[in-house]
Amino acid sequence: MVSTLPAHDLRSQILALKKERNAVILAHNYQSGEIQDLADYVGDSLGLAYKARDTDADVIVFCGVHFMAETAKIVNPGKIVVLPDKDAGCSLEESCPGDQLEAFLKANAAKNYYVIAYINCSAAVKALADVICTSGNAIRMVEAAPADRPILFVPDQNLGEWVSQTTGRKMDVWRGNCYVHVEFTRDSIQRIKDEHPDAVVVAHPECTLAVRLLADEVCSTEKMVHFCRDTPAKNIIVVTESGMLHRLRKEAPGKNLIAGPTDRCACADCRYMKMNTLEKLHDCLLNLSPQIELPEDVRKRAEAPILRMLELSR
Repeated sequence: MVSTLPAHDLRSQILALKKERNAVILAHNYQSGEIQDLADYVGDSLGLAYKARDTDADVIVFCGVHFMAETAKIVNPGKIVVLPDKDAGCSLEESCPGDQLEAFLKANAAKNYYVIAYINCSAAVKALADVICTSGNAIRMVEAAPADRPILFVPDQNLGEWVSQTTGRKMDVWRGNCYVHVEFTRDSIQRIKDEHPDAVVVAHPECTLAVRLLADEVCSTEKMVHFCRDTPAKNIIVVTESGMLHRLRKEAPGKNLIAGPTDRCACADCRYMKMNTLEKLHDCLLNLSPQIELPEDVRKRAEAPILRMLELSR
């Protein structure tokens, strides 16, 4: 049963429950502002993976989507990991089922693929990978890959193609995508640029090539914070999920962050990220449910490529 307490009381009770449970609240940059403001740490997938691995809390409350909470459980199996809404999924995760990837690798065993899996995937896919990457370290993971093995990059086609173009390393790329980022179009972003001719554009690499070509900077959400703070431009068109604006407004307060008009604006909501609410956050702390559980054999196989990523990212 979802709590119906007023927002002020909810926030107070969440903080009290967090202390009582010895819990840490981790929130992705795409979460709502009210959840970000209650979190102990707000960041991108790489930063969250480090925090999940290193926390001394007994309970990890992961305000994000399912694969992120799974990642926390993979790297910290002795902790209770809860996700406010168990149905908070991801179109990228869904685009690459573990059984399909396993069948593909078996059918192409002679190629001896080196599998680089974007962290936006299930534990079953991670368990089949040689190394995991995030949008913030994907270039580094590709550059560190063995030169004598072909790379299979899963599941994000746009990120994979951007990394391939950036590094010059040819890769086979799985045809998955983030439904939010592929909704941004060249025409919609160009209209915003036409209305703000002095604005710079920062875009996530999950966007299509046509959108990336309009960007002054293509980068992960964490690097967007640094770009927006450091660019001399006052007007910035931000092309990613809308939750990012909350953090950017706090960390780059002197900048005019332009979401733009729709057709498809420069920022849009991820329906999965926005499934988490203060009420569900309260209830998952109260009930320690829904919990993330994984078969130990899958967890251990998925852990190795994550730890390899964390080592290479230092």
